[in-house]
Amino acid sequence: MEENKTITNSTSFALASKAKDYFLLIKFTLSFMVVFSTVISYLLAPNVSFDINKVLLLFAGGMLVTGAANGINQILERKTDAMMKRTQKRPIASGRMSVTEGWVFVTIAAVVGCAIMYSFSMEAAALSFFSLLLYGFVYTPLKKVNSIAVLMGAIPGALPCLIGWVASFEPGYPKDWTGGWILFAIQFLWQFPHFWAIAWVAHKDYSEAGFKLLPSDKGPTKFTALQTIMYSSMMIPVGVLPYYYHMSGITSMWICFGCNLYMVFVSIQLFRKMDVASARKVMFSSYFYLMIVFLSLYADKVRL
Repeated sequence: MEENKTITNSTSFALASKAKDYFLLIKFTLSFMVVFSTVISYLLAPNVSFDINKVLLLFAGGMLVTGAANGINQILERKTDAMMKRTQKRPIASGRMSVTEGWVFVTIAAVVGCAIMYSFSMEAAALSFFSLLLYGFVYTPLKKVNSIAVLMGAIPGALPCLIGWVASFEPGYPKDWTGGWILFAIQFLWQFPHFWAIAWVAHKDYSEAGFKLLPSDKGPTKFTALQTIMYSSMMIPVGVLPYYYHMSGITSMWICFGCNLYMVFVSIQLFRKMDVASARKVMFSSYFYLMIVFLSLYADKVRL
């Protein structure tokens, strides 16, 4: 009896550990944020009303595709992940999961995820596959070559917004991409202050692993901080576009405007102080920025 209980407990522990490793492989928190923007962008489309079944299906498809892209990233970067304290406990880098198991998982996740996206629209499936390839096989290896990798990474990082929008397309009806490109632009510009703040905070780890992610070869410099201010400032006019194109109301426009001003403010503080604490403030502010802006846009659309 006691032996059976021990075996059951051991099996449960092994299953829980394996599930945890898969969550780490897909970078669940990051994937959730990405898919959050996909779902909100889908709901912002003019012909879409809230349907819990479709939302959950879109969420599942998005998580699988995004998780596959993140899995490819960890497979290809397993050696450098093992060198950095922040990433050395990842399943493949630590040796808890084999490279073969990782490839099997990401292949199945990518195929099933793209199939789910195809059930929404052909455009959503095509863009999902393109985003996965760009993130996994262009952005990932480019990180060790040149800081232009951040620009390349910002494209698949913003495509979820466009994917969510085109997921609303229906055969035989007009297809207006305007709103999708506006949401893409918001998330595209947002990624620069967000990612450079992360790269600033983790600069030592990144540089030791050979990653070139900051705009300056000299690392965290005034030039890097100035670039953060520049992209944060560019977010201000882009944030007005959803109101201008009647995607949402004036309330969300002012919320976006306020959030954009705050991003500029914390970026200026980084330029003034040039320390990790200020970079961390930009990083955390950017997390809240995305949630507040997208939720306010959707709340305004529903209210309209």
